[in-house]
Amino acid sequence: MKLLTRPWLVVLLASLAFGAQAQADDFRVGFVNTDRIFREANTAKAAQSKLEQEFSRREKDLNDLGASLKTASEKFEREAPTLSEQQRAQRQKALIDQDREFQRKRREFQEDLNARKNEELQQVLDRANRVVKQVAEQEKFDLILQEAVYINPKYDITDKVIKALNASTAK
Repeated sequence: MKLLTRPWLVVLLASLAFGAQAQADDFRVGFVNTDRIFREANTAKAAQSKLEQEFSRREKDLNDLGASLKTASEKFEREAPTLSEQQRAQRQKALIDQDREFQRKRREFQEDLNARKNEELQQVLDRANRVVKQVAEQEKFDLILQEAVYINPKYDITDKVIKALNASTAK
């Protein structure tokens, strides 16, 4: 009741509500799915291809080493009953040493691959972020999100970003 006795307060509240609504209509939000960019953008595909070329030889060597270790282990299992205790102990120690070396090389390979992958993906992300900023400025977005629990597809600008990113790499 006291509110009705102060008409200027009612006018002020109404104008604030109307102003907030008008401002909310001008506020533009967009969303970019970085996982899709990493899967679909030409720069990400090129980075993946580069990594595959860079690490394919090491991976093949590692797979060959693993296969040879498996063959040696199977041979040992077959021949173990006919070997003397000393021969069995020597071959078992040799297999353990080979396995340890294989595990070390595999771990180093994985660490090197992960480090290079992170470098390449960071370059793709940096380039994508520059393109997102360009798209946001051109289309007058106020906010672009890269992570969200849920996003209405009408706010998703990932296709525009991928298209612009692919166009910029084609030049």
